[in-house]
Amino acid sequence: MRTDDAETVCPQHQEELSSALVSHSVPNCSVTLDIKEHSHHSSRPEVDVLICGFNLSKLSRNQQFAVSVFGIFVAYLFYGALQESIFRNNDIQPHSTFLTLFQFFIYAILSYSELWFQEISLKRYRVVGDIVPSRSFSRGLFRLYFLLALLTVGTIAFSNASITYLNYPTQVIFKSCKMIPVLIGGVLLQRKSYSALEVTAVLVMTVGLISFTLVDVSVQPSFTFFGLVLVSLALCCDGALGNYQELVMRKLRCCNTELLFYSYTIGFVVLLCGILLSGQFLPSVRYFIEHPVKIFGHGVIFSICGYFGLHFVLCLVQSHGALTAVTVTTFRKAVTMILSFILFDKPFAMGYVWSALLVVFGLYLNLYSKHRQSWDNYVRQQLYRFGIIKCPLPAVLPL
Repeated sequence: MRTDDAETVCPQHQEELSSALVSHSVPNCSVTLDIKEHSHHSSRPEVDVLICGFNLSKLSRNQQFAVSVFGIFVAYLFYGALQESIFRNNDIQPHSTFLTLFQFFIYAILSYSELWFQEISLKRYRVVGDIVPSRSFSRGLFRLYFLLALLTVGTIAFSNASITYLNYPTQVIFKSCKMIPVLIGGVLLQRKSYSALEVTAVLVMTVGLISFTLVDVSVQPSFTFFGLVLVSLALCCDGALGNYQELVMRKLRCCNTELLFYSYTIGFVVLLCGILLSGQFLPSVRYFIEHPVKIFGHGVIFSICGYFGLHFVLCLVQSHGALTAVTVTTFRKAVTMILSFILFDKPFAMGYVWSALLVVFGLYLNLYSKHRQSWDNYVRQQLYRFGIIKCPLPAVLPL
């Protein structure tokens, strides 16, 4: 699975890139990849910039930026509107898992089609430099992909189900705060230590989430904490998914599209078995047949939009770096929430705005903690360029 960002860049290319770990969701499923934070003076990316097998490297950086931003906004705005349109109906609550199964089916077909288009073989695997025949896939490799698929299922299934209980903007805000479970899990499970900036970023995001939730409780008569439980579970799965994808990407020398294909294919089988055992398969099929346009029609479009939207994000990260990508995707999420209030009847309060700004500040504070030196150097250059300072300073923000 392409991790939270750069289409079909294989691990051998990753060795040429510096580590600026960026994460994004498909939507609801993150993909993690080491992407180089390009210099502000670089005129061309160092590796091919690909979108679904199409090479955009011959375009100028400005043209790549325009294509990526246009694709991100078109794909994800349609995705968000269609997702809310489908899941906001209370009648679909018992059948949300079946719709997730349908989404996995579409993603599996699209990822396989992409592999076929790029002529990437699935028959052999490279594990830490050694070529391993496909017969060993039933052992160690299957366990790796199976756990990856389970985390993917948890991320998307819980996220989809939460929409039927939560205000959609609340769900978007929660999904933007994956750093919270990542930090908590790192401290409790791996005994990791984090910088003061990272801890501060998580605290700011937490305050923003609590404030946003309190506003939601005050204005939404149908608010339920069960929706918060579901989206929190999705957030935890998403955080674990990013870390585990990083592990799998280091262990397996395969393209990201292969990871995506096996995650969704195995996840489809897992979901299918779960629905069959729960007895919801036939009732869900009958419900979908009764609503073919809204479920199948809209479901196909929103699945395709989600899949290709990820590719545009990966392209943007690869060509312009993490800061640009986060800025664009944050603005896109803001537009998504605004459209949600416009297109779907729901109460509004200014507390939503202030709470969302806190979350955004936490996101950028976390991003700054990862790229502090390069950002400080860039700020010093700009201050010196405009004559605000007379000579380079040892540090801009000595924290």
